[in-house]
Amino acid sequence: MGVDRPYDFSGWATRFNRKCSDGRTIKDEAFKEQNGATVPLVWQHQHDSPSTVLGHCVLEYRPNDGMYSYGYFNESEMGQLSKQLVSNGDVTALSIYANKLKQKGGDVYHGVIREVSLVLAGANPGAFIDMPVIEHSDENTETEAYIYNEDETVYLE
Repeated sequence: MGVDRPYDFSGWATRFNRKCSDGRTIKDEAFKEQNGATVPLVWQHQHDSPSTVLGHCVLEYRPNDGMYSYGYFNESEMGQLSKQLVSNGDVTALSIYANKLKQKGGDVYHGVIREVSLVLAGANPGAFIDMPVIEHSDENTETEAYIYNEDETVYLE
């Protein structure tokens, strides 16, 4: 897998076998070939401007669970603002844009993830940031927090 430096957050880009708000259900192995792939991280699926590119995500296929992602924000103004929103817990949802879908009815069996989006509300109920990397320095100690959203409930551990 391509995770080679400390990431800014990690979480579920999409989960398998959960009905999305568009009526589709992504089945296990739909994106298996993209294990280790790097895709752009964008804001709210906006593809019309380079300013909406916040960084990138490295994808990890997890059998029977979904596509996990490791997110890296870029140094742009929007990238750094998004990093602050995630570390503060203001934005916790992820979503994917995929094409070349092969599906039967509403079940998606194959496709290509083109981007992961930081979104205010995701289509897949299991797609969320489960680990923002938060660094606070207080006498050389670090604190970790897990903030995640599942089934419209926000949890903090």
